[in-house]
Amino acid sequence: MKIARMMRTMIPIVLLLIVFAWAGPAEAAKTVIRLASPFKTGHILCDAGDKFKEIVEKESAGRIEVQVQPGVGSEEEINDWCSQGKVEMQATGGRPLEVSAPQYFFFNAPYVMKDFDHFMRVWNGPLGKKAKDQVEKNGKQLYVGIVYRGLRQMTSKVPIYTPAEVYKMKLRLPTVKTWIAVWKGLGADPVPIPLPDLYKSLKEGRADASEGDLTQISSFRLNEVQSHLTMTNHLVQTGGVLINSGFFRKLSKKDQALILKAAKEASDWASMRIKTGENATLVDLQRKGMQVIIPDAESFRQAAKPSVEELFKTEWPVTTWAAVLAQ
Repeated sequence: MKIARMMRTMIPIVLLLIVFAWAGPAEAAKTVIRLASPFKTGHILCDAGDKFKEIVEKESAGRIEVQVQPGVGSEEEINDWCSQGKVEMQATGGRPLEVSAPQYFFFNAPYVMKDFDHFMRVWNGPLGKKAKDQVEKNGKQLYVGIVYRGLRQMTSKVPIYTPAEVYKMKLRLPTVKTWIAVWKGLGADPVPIPLPDLYKSLKEGRADASEGDLTQISSFRLNEVQSHLTMTNHLVQTGGVLINSGFFRKLSKKDQALILKAAKEASDWASMRIKTGENATLVDLQRKGMQVIIPDAESFRQAAKPSVEELFKTEWPVTTWAAVLAQ
């Protein structure tokens, strides 16, 4: 009797062992990374996200899945989502600095940086470290990549050779108060208009001129509503690839290293694409009828100097413009 009862007890256990043996070892759980961007498919930051996905999924043999999510919200919304962990990563503009490290927002301001190499020297130095530390502390995000998006230029319906010709010009700008302050100092009459309304505002005459990188000027077909392109080189436009710090810290050291490596490779790849493509975009805009003007860029920088220096006193007191330029 006892033997019979023991056999009845063992049968279910044996069956379970057979089932597990037949099913094989349990599949390892997949890590999913949602990488959101306010920009649409085709934008260089989305391209950087796709390259990051390619590298991570290949080198993890598919164990880590990256879901690139272009155009799913505004810069403000996506920055909040990444900070709160609602998405794991973002590829965006200057919003993280503007919100979480406002005293270091000079990294994304007119006439502060000379070129991308200068930007990276400062970004990889003590000031950049402090800025990144503030974003981690206040925004719960880590910068894992910087993407060069090109130098910002001016478009207009009349030629612009000197700062004096900007006086009282209705210049379309994004709603960034430090940018508005600099252009007011140059004598312009800034008109804050959301980016989606850029083309329409120029066509209807709500603004006389605009400023932006060559990719923006080309993608918005501004050659149809603006006749002149002035190479002011007034802002080194960059984008950031960031990851939620809480999510990152929970990853294994191996996966952390992979994320950092892939983000750097993807960012460098995207930056090189813009660097090598800027001249082609400029030539294309000329072919489409825009007259390109090469002004005395230094005269614009000197005209902007009082406004920029004032902003370092009031908005960015952690350093001076002279100290930044010296790096």
